[in-house]
Amino acid sequence: MKSFYSKSVNETLKELNTTSNGLTSEEAKKRLAENGENSLEHKKKTNYFLKFLAQFKDIMVLILIVAAIISLVFAIIEKSSTELIDSIIIFVIVLINATLGFSQEIKAENALDALRKMSQPYSTVIRDGEEMKVKTSELVVGDIVLLEAGDVVPADLLLIESASLKCEEASLTGESLPVEKEAGLVLPEKTNLGDRKNMCFSSTTVVYGRGEGVVVATGSNAEMGKIASMLSEEKKEVTPLQKSLAKLGEIITFIVLGIALVIFLVDLLFAGQGWMDSFLTAVAIAVAAIPESLPAVVTIILSIGVTKLAKKNTIIKKLHAVETLGCCQVICSDKTGTITQNKMTVREVYFNNETHTQADFTVKGEATALLKCMALCNDAKHQKDAYLGDPTEVALVQYAERFKMNKKSLESKFKRIGEIPFDSVRKLMSTVNKEEDNFVQYTKGAVDELLRLCTHISDNGKVRKITVKDIDSIKQVNKEMGAKALRVLAYATKEVPASAVVNDEIDSKLIKEEGLTFIGLSGMIDPPRDEVFDALIKCREAGMKAIMITGDHKDTAYAIAKELGMVKSEKEVVNGSHLDKFTDEELVKEIRKFRVFTRVSPEHKVRIVKALQANGKVVAMTGDGVNDAPSIKSANIGIGMGNVGTEVTKDVADMILTDDNFATIVLAVEEGRKIFGNIQKTIQFLLGTNIAEVLSIFAITLLFPQYTLFTAVQILFTNLVTDTFPSIALGCNEAENDLMKQPPRDPKQYIIGGRVGFNIIYQGFTQAFIVLAVYMIGLFGFGSPEAATTMAFLTINIVQLFHMYSVRTLHSIFASNPFKNKLLNIAFVGELAIILLVALCPPVAGLLSLTQLSLVQWLIIFGCSLLIIPIVELVKLGQKKKDQRKALEEKSESVDEF
Repeated sequence: MKSFYSKSVNETLKELNTTSNGLTSEEAKKRLAENGENSLEHKKKTNYFLKFLAQFKDIMVLILIVAAIISLVFAIIEKSSTELIDSIIIFVIVLINATLGFSQEIKAENALDALRKMSQPYSTVIRDGEEMKVKTSELVVGDIVLLEAGDVVPADLLLIESASLKCEEASLTGESLPVEKEAGLVLPEKTNLGDRKNMCFSSTTVVYGRGEGVVVATGSNAEMGKIASMLSEEKKEVTPLQKSLAKLGEIITFIVLGIALVIFLVDLLFAGQGWMDSFLTAVAIAVAAIPESLPAVVTIILSIGVTKLAKKNTIIKKLHAVETLGCCQVICSDKTGTITQNKMTVREVYFNNETHTQADFTVKGEATALLKCMALCNDAKHQKDAYLGDPTEVALVQYAERFKMNKKSLESKFKRIGEIPFDSVRKLMSTVNKEEDNFVQYTKGAVDELLRLCTHISDNGKVRKITVKDIDSIKQVNKEMGAKALRVLAYATKEVPASAVVNDEIDSKLIKEEGLTFIGLSGMIDPPRDEVFDALIKCREAGMKAIMITGDHKDTAYAIAKELGMVKSEKEVVNGSHLDKFTDEELVKEIRKFRVFTRVSPEHKVRIVKALQANGKVVAMTGDGVNDAPSIKSANIGIGMGNVGTEVTKDVADMILTDDNFATIVLAVEEGRKIFGNIQKTIQFLLGTNIAEVLSIFAITLLFPQYTLFTAVQILFTNLVTDTFPSIALGCNEAENDLMKQPPRDPKQYIIGGRVGFNIIYQGFTQAFIVLAVYMIGLFGFGSPEAATTMAFLTINIVQLFHMYSVRTLHSIFASNPFKNKLLNIAFVGELAIILLVALCPPVAGLLSLTQLSLVQWLIIFGCSLLIIPIVELVKLGQKKKDQRKALEEKSESVDEF
């Protein structure tokens, strides 16, 4: 868009080839055909088929598909029902996984559609020299648009005329207060968006006065459209979990290929099998060794988390997005409407030389006059259950109502008979109301302007002449309120002589703003949401940094941030013009110093997010306005507001807060951390079992190549039947008690890195040792290879049922109720019943090549399987002592440094 704000009205009309009488209908039609509709380009929805196909991108899913195809090919070649069953089961798992992911995305999409609100469909314009209504989408450059309070500005306009016009621009610039507009100004080229007072912008709201403007930009060319176009330039990174699972998939692929190669060579060189039989055996075992249920279990765990969050007012659009919150290190939040209520509220009042809060306010004397002035010298309109109008005036009416001074009742009792509307030159508003047989003038406005007009002051029920000392006291209070970023208004009154009133009406020219009696002051602010205080404390405890990013003024932002404990000094606050002085490289270094960013543009917000990411931080960005949308998309996880959020913002966000509650983010962070922890436990459980299977097969193949420890069907049974339900149950674990006292995990941390990887290895080896011990007892103690295989198979399945209780918590299972997870108990009983059915029912046992066992053999199986619990408990005890020693050493070092 050209800089029309730096041109005069006449220059603009001439350049746009229009007049104050508007375009002709023919010319408007022609321009509409040439330039298109006045609407933003909506991102086309991905069709359902492509959305479903996208679920198959995961490397683990691709491995399973390849495995299924190989099994199917061998099933056809060898006419093997076992291989056919393998391939069918794997294909079913892959489809279930894809269906779960697909259905969640569709649910989120539908929920988002339900949240969208219709925009204003018609606008008032002048065409053919006449006033008329046209569809907002049919506005064109050069149209003359008429505005009045309550209208949504339909396009970017240069004002031709204005009368006390104020616009709410929070969704575009972040400015919490309405902006006063003034036609006829010619501004410098480099004037910031929020300071262009001769312009009205698309999708902002007129809250006061009226105006007339010429359309200078529509649709994607408007300031709103510029922001929307920035969104297409930003690309989303894959989440940390997706990266970890992809890497895990690569490792599993490598291991599986290694297993296949080794078994093939052993069978070929030592067991005397032909190369084709060796190849088929190797492929069958390798395919069975893949943790087939892992992708589906991870998807189910994510889905469970998403469902829980939906009940807590959070819509997750992509399954993997919720986990990213688990490693969130910085929350960048817009101030207006997110941290604050986006609702002006009176905090303090001053009268009788005393400042009062709501708690110590008593309605008598000057207080009564002050409240009457607030309610009567006020143009807020009551509609249904709310007041509409300038947020400042709405705040005054609501404050008066708290003390039973209802505007509607007062106006019916004290009828308004005259007024002088507010304007930006006088910075005052006056009304005259009939009170019984008297006529009273109420005036409110800027402190300095109103004080100049006051000759008297109301002091403890008496009216006396105002003194220099009084004025100094009032100015000092004004200064103190201003230091708290309160917006201060002054109030005065006087009696109007009856001679000025004719038929209960008074000409505005006869209303004199002079000789006033000062009543008091009010200080108001857009206050923080109540729940934000606790939410920020929890953020700090969880090791997360909260940053405020706003288009508002520095003083206001600093006051809010200080009240919330986000900053200690003004040195931590920086404005947008200062950011412009930094190169991107300099900003990466300097950004750590700041906690509050003010007077920022959408471009600044994106730079801030990217600078934080360049410091290795995982960034969440919250917001509701169009001005937040580009940075929301740039962030690792974008959080939009469902109620007051704009459609553009909701489209690009990863998750939507349907209650617009900042505190809900903390719940989502906890859920994200819990999900990651549960996925780690599930992977630990599954891979530990797979390692046990692989090691056992390796050992027996090397030691006794003439024997087969497990058949492919037996391993598939273990991986799909015995593993799956306990894995899902582990995914439903409650969070560890100290979860939100821990710092965020490093996003680069591998999902099986550190202690998790160690646990997988030693627990896998432990299970393998137990299985091999039982096999040896069966082989040499009972002299039966069949009994040995059956005993080993039952052991690998039963040991997992005991092991899942050890995996349930990072601490000792006896530190809390071990049976707390009811789903885990159900999985134990259900799986044990299935194992017993398979082992004791001859027809089913025959399918799995199992033989019947004696009571002694069963006791050996259960006794050895139980050993996994004390072994893991001993290791946990050692790990706990190591952690305690480390913490003591760190504490000692910090004391030495001090």
